[in-house]
Amino acid sequence: MNLKTTLNKLKTKWFNFLERLSYRQKASLVMLCGVIVGLTGLFFYLLRMHTYIIGDDPAACINCHIMSPYYATWSHSAHARNTTCNDCHVPNNNIASHYAFKGMDGMKHVAYFVTHSESQAIEAEDTSAEVIMDNCIRCHKQLNQEFVKTGRIDYMEAKRGEGKACWDCHRDVAHMRKNSLSSTPGAEFVEPMPPSPVPDWLQKVLGKK
Repeated sequence: MNLKTTLNKLKTKWFNFLERLSYRQKASLVMLCGVIVGLTGLFFYLLRMHTYIIGDDPAACINCHIMSPYYATWSHSAHARNTTCNDCHVPNNNIASHYAFKGMDGMKHVAYFVTHSESQAIEAEDTSAEVIMDNCIRCHKQLNQEFVKTGRIDYMEAKRGEGKACWDCHRDVAHMRKNSLSSTPGAEFVEPMPPSPVPDWLQKVLGKK
């Protein structure tokens, strides 16, 4: 059974289902779908999903307070002068992979933080580490291929012991020697936290004002 046949069968079942509904049931179904779509959109808005997927401002990363130490250490590093989080942590070889990875990685982080399943000392997973090392080599291509003759392997080769990852030597880049939240105490109170996206009228309704 091919995809077209499957879709046609689902379409037929859907229209048969609608034909069996009364006008009142159809109206109720439309309203229910509207409520679900609206609440889903509000949920994504309150999570600042637009800043994760579309924006390029590093301050978006501290929507989750656990990222504050990483923002604080980056903002005081040499990389803060001319790079953003996306320059290092998101693929930059083409626009499709850039936004696809950004969306999926952002949702993964949201899931971790909402369920409190992140570790205290956050470490890049293999997928992210590969992207980070690719970006190190991309930005420092002339330096590490012409001058010091490094950067000729990728992350997976380093994982197999065929060389070293960039951070095996450059451990202070770009978040210094931070290996736990206690390394930057009070960072979330020092850095400029973003304002709440919840409108004033809704905060009043929720009793937050």
